[in-house]
Amino acid sequence: MSQSDKYMPGPAVGAKVTKDGEKWTLVLVRELRHSPEKVWSALTDPASLREWAPFDADRSLASVGSVRLSTVGTPAPQVSDTQVTRADAPRLLEYRWGENDLRWQLEPLGDGTRLTLWHNIDRNFISMGAAGWHICLDVLDRFVGGNPVGRIVGGEAMKFDWPRLKTEYENQFGI
Repeated sequence: MSQSDKYMPGPAVGAKVTKDGEKWTLVLVRELRHSPEKVWSALTDPASLREWAPFDADRSLASVGSVRLSTVGTPAPQVSDTQVTRADAPRLLEYRWGENDLRWQLEPLGDGTRLTLWHNIDRNFISMGAAGWHICLDVLDRFVGGNPVGRIVGGEAMKFDWPRLKTEYENQFGI
């Protein structure tokens, strides 16, 4: 039995939507039991990203500048020339992925980290994004904790209750 066979996501929690006119932002908050330094490495190191993220990176995200992000688990990989605009280790990471701005904030919380992700995303896809990030962040948490389950993205997520999560987030967001 692989590690991923033991994984199922819990209920949709820790997400909200903010609206500024037509601009919608998904805000996800997670409390992780790992230090900000360990979480920062998972968010920026290309080898670590391959364990949990919905994209691969051609270089570390830990410094400002250009990086190419390639989607994973999609019928044809979408390659985006991305700009890392802020990289303040181990506290704040900001980059533009395609048409979306992502901001990751890490705050010490006891021995762990409060991770907050802001992702501006089209309202038609915001509950899908919430469900996808929910699973990715669960996988990140297990990877950093030394109990990896392997990346779960794209169609693979369907096997891990992604449709249920999407519906729960739609209900929470009133979409």
